[in-house]
Amino acid sequence: MNDDTIGLSRRKMLVGLGAVGVASAGAGLGTTAYFNDTESFEDNTLTAGELDLFVHVDYSEDQGSYAQYSTPSGTFIDGNVVGGGDGEPLSIQVSDLKPGDSGEGEFCFSIVDNPAYMWMCGELTANDENGQTEPESDDDETGGDPGEGAGEIADAMQVTVSYCTDDGDGGNVVGDEIISGSLAEVMLALQAGVPLSGDGDGGAPLANRPAFEGVTEPFVDDVPNIAEQCVCFEWEVPVEVGNEIQTDSVTFDFEFYAVQARHNDGTHNPCVDETVVTAYDNDWKGQTLGNPTEGNVYTSVSFGQNQTVLSFAFDDDGDGVDFLDTADYSSTNLPVAVDADADGTHDWQLIWQPNAGFPDAPFGYVENNGGSYGAAQSLPAGFSAAKVGNTIVFGVPNSEISSTFRLLGYGSTGGEGPVAKVNDDPSLGPDFYNSANAVEFSD
Repeated sequence: MNDDTIGLSRRKMLVGLGAVGVASAGAGLGTTAYFNDTESFEDNTLTAGELDLFVHVDYSEDQGSYAQYSTPSGTFIDGNVVGGGDGEPLSIQVSDLKPGDSGEGEFCFSIVDNPAYMWMCGELTANDENGQTEPESDDDETGGDPGEGAGEIADAMQVTVSYCTDDGDGGNVVGDEIISGSLAEVMLALQAGVPLSGDGDGGAPLANRPAFEGVTEPFVDDVPNIAEQCVCFEWEVPVEVGNEIQTDSVTFDFEFYAVQARHNDGTHNPCVDETVVTAYDNDWKGQTLGNPTEGNVYTSVSFGQNQTVLSFAFDDDGDGVDFLDTADYSSTNLPVAVDADADGTHDWQLIWQPNAGFPDAPFGYVENNGGSYGAAQSLPAGFSAAKVGNTIVFGVPNSEISSTFRLLGYGSTGGEGPVAKVNDDPSLGPDFYNSANAVEFSD
């Protein structure tokens, strides 16, 4: 420990004291009748504010004559604990799932006592086959592989997450959609982090979007004191789903995060492990672009239990021209080269290109075959991809990527718009083979 906390050595302190003595002696040589006045500021106090998130939960499910379930009236979560006391995070278990079953939840927020940016995060933690019954084996040709991700429920279950408001009569009014798709697709997006808008605008930009207002207390006369916007989560197993889901099971988590709005632009993503921000390049090779757009691409990595998620969020300047909008840029695309083991050579590419005619349109996969890339293929087993608003998300099984890897992204709008390069030196062009200039991520 350094005891020299005021930056003076002992010698310097003695010199300082000597100087005071000289000044005092000198003062005795003249008059002491100086004008003077004193104003005191006493008992000064600095008190830190607080930011405490309460999530009020109203959840129910419909399994016909088999079972009906609803959370008890007044259920809320504070600090991952139900009801604010000693307990466990809220856990909802559905058994004997059948085609036609459904459920819905409303999640409303009390943020005490500062405005905050909100994020919704999550992860698909298991999607298991659990063997096969005879009727299932007739419909499911996977052979009952008990390995990770072999089940079909995550792909069969359909989920919609939307903004909603309380209608005052125990129900809600559903507003703009936030995300929808299969449970697997929705949880892929949530692992990458989904920003929420305090005014319920499904198209709100990432930076400086409306925050959720703060409240002075979470309850007033035992009634939840909530922000206007809530989030509604609806799920259903369509009746068209057949025997392929028999005996399968799925497990997932989701969370809500509140991050203070003051001194913050809302771009910090608490759902992921690391983020790199790259500005758009509007002066590519000295060319004058016909449709320049100011903005950034936020490249994030989330290391999950079973998969690593790569996400690319494009945040434009609000001029009406959007990087990922094919109506603005018909040739817009995003190839991502990945050096899965960080050995210096990119192993494969994941590509989003809406007009390329890929087998898994708009997504494709190509391998590096020793210095050349072949034709685009469907995504390999266990890989996944989705476009959520202005974000492209890829899921890679942990068995296919190391805990330290490199990636290079090269978003292009086809010549008339900007380029988004994700590499260590954005002034350089992309090298889809050598990963020396790629960005390295490590768990």
